[in-house]
Amino acid sequence: MTVRELIEISGAKLLNEGVDLDGEALYGYACDLLSWVMARAAAKTAWITVMTHMNVIAVASLLDLACIIVPENAEIAQDVLDKAREEGIPVLGCEKTAFELSGALYASGLKRPEKG
Repeated sequence: MTVRELIEISGAKLLNEGVDLDGEALYGYACDLLSWVMARAAAKTAWITVMTHMNVIAVASLLDLACIIVPENAEIAQDVLDKAREEGIPVLGCEKTAFELSGALYASGLKRPEKG
């Protein structure tokens, strides 16, 4: 499915305009420990995290993740959103909890990454 379809399924909002929403998302992963995500997520993963600092963008870029979804309307600094746009990474904000998002994405067909 595409990131655009994830937005529809999750009810999330795009927080950084100017990024491609037609990129493919094959997997979903929810985790807040960056090193854990680096070891277990795969390219084209939609990553659910409450972490909102610049290192999240670095990990998403390094792994070529499909998008970052921030639950519970956690605030993200503008410089972080600007860096994500520069890297071409869609950042989505959602009022749902990580638990609710995980369930919705799983039910829509996303599964865990094949590695890890």
